[in-house]
Order: sequence, then structure tokens, then C-alpha cells
Amino acid sequence: MSALIYEKKGRIAYITLNRPEVLNAMNSEIWGALLRAWADVRDDPDVWVAIVTGAGNKAFCAGQDLKELGAWLMMPHDQRPPPPIPDISPMRGMQVWKPFIAAINGVCAGGGLELAMACDIRIAADTARLGLAEVKRGVIPGNSGTQKLIRLVPFAKALEMLMTGDLIDASEAYRIQLVNRVVPLDLLIPEAEALASRICKNGPVAVSAVKELAYRGIEMRLEDGLELELEISRRVGLTEDASEGPRAFAEKREPNWKGR
Repeated sequence: MSALIYEKKGRIAYITLNRPEVLNAMNSEIWGALLRAWADVRDDPDVWVAIVTGAGNKAFCAGQDLKELGAWLMMPHDQRPPPPIPDISPMRGMQVWKPFIAAINGVCAGGGLELAMACDIRIAADTARLGLAEVKRGVIPGNSGTQKLIRLVPFAKALEMLMTGDLIDASEAYRIQLVNRVVPLDLLIPEAEALASRICKNGPVAVSAVKELAYRGIEMRLEDGLELELEISRRVGLTEDASEGPRAFAEKREPNWKGR
């Protein structure tokens, strides 16, 4: 059975880590499939939103498969295959402007939390536990964890999580705004699908544009961000969807988005 399941239903793509027997720990097979799935979401014009989750009801992802990583580290340097963790991934370097929703269905630790933070919106089951525990193993969350967490939650709380390696429960994750909402486990995927459907009612070009502006703009001075907003607004204004939206409103009907 595949270590990662990739499916499409209508405008929504589903990315499911599928190693529940090891809490969906990420091995080289998952990494390869994850990169392909992320790229397909980017390149398929019929996909407008993606939902990322883990198989089973115990874990979203417990992080990197330490047995595989340990075996790789034990190899002589000149005999090692490429590292199991790629340099370019959804956590760093793969910029996809379509929305990703993480449906966190249990333990979400280490690389699992880094994957969840690579998504734009995080919904957690009330059973979820989240954190970056790498310091407990004498290493660091070096696949975006130290940089993403400090941008998502209050700085002092981020430092506490990074330096203790302790996991927090879903209610605390919501309180510090690490997740957008918390729902019962049996409502997790329906909640993610409902949110994805709401996003799909909007113009996909505009949705991608506001995501791009948010992520690029947060790293800019306000003046530069406003210039970028003007540039992208002009680009969006030339699309078919930008004409369809006002036309549909005037004609009192639902818009027929083309994504172009």
C-alpha cells in the first residue's frame, strides 16, 4: 500500500500520509510522493484547494522516520544515497499559491508540525497534540520549524515550545493561534471540506493572488507591499474571472469561474 494517498474530488485535492502504524512518520517514500503531490496541485488548473491529513485517528504526522534517518546517518559519507529529507520541499522553497488546509487528526510533532505550518489554514481535532520535540533528541527542527513557528505564534510562546520540546494540546494551540479552529475528531474532515468548498466559491485567480500577496508582503516594508499589491491587482484585473465576477453580480447569478 502506498505510503501517501493522493486523490482529487471536484476542485479539491486530498493528500493523506498513510503510515498509521508508525504515526505517519515521514520516510523517503512519503517525501517523494509529497513533492509530486504538491507539484501536481500547483500545476493542475482543475485543483483549487488541497487538504492535507494523516491516516487513522492517532496522528497527523509524528515527524521524520528516525529509524530510516538513523540508518542513513550510520552509512559512510561516500556511500550515502541522497538524504531522506529533500532540500526543496513544501516546508522550504516550493512556493505554491493555491490554498492548503491541514486537517490535524492527532499527534503533530517535529516534521509533522513543519508540514502543517507549510499549509495556510490549520484545523485540529480536539485530540491533537502539537510541538517541535527535536531538542529532546539533541537536534533542531531544521526544516523551517524555528522560522515558521516564530511567525505564527507569540514569540515568547514559540521560544518556550522550541526550547522545551514539549507538545501542547489543541485548545492551547488554538489559544496561541497556531491552529484556526478545533473540532471533534469525527467532524475534522467535514470541517476541512466545508472550508475548502467555501474557498472554491471564490475566484481562484484572486484567491491565489491574495495568498501570494500575504506571504510576500509580510516580509516587505509596507511601501513595497503596497507596490506589489498594485502590480498584482493589475494582473488579476486583466483575467476573464475579473470580468465574470461583476457580470455575475449584475445578472444576479453565481459566477462561472474559469481560473484564468
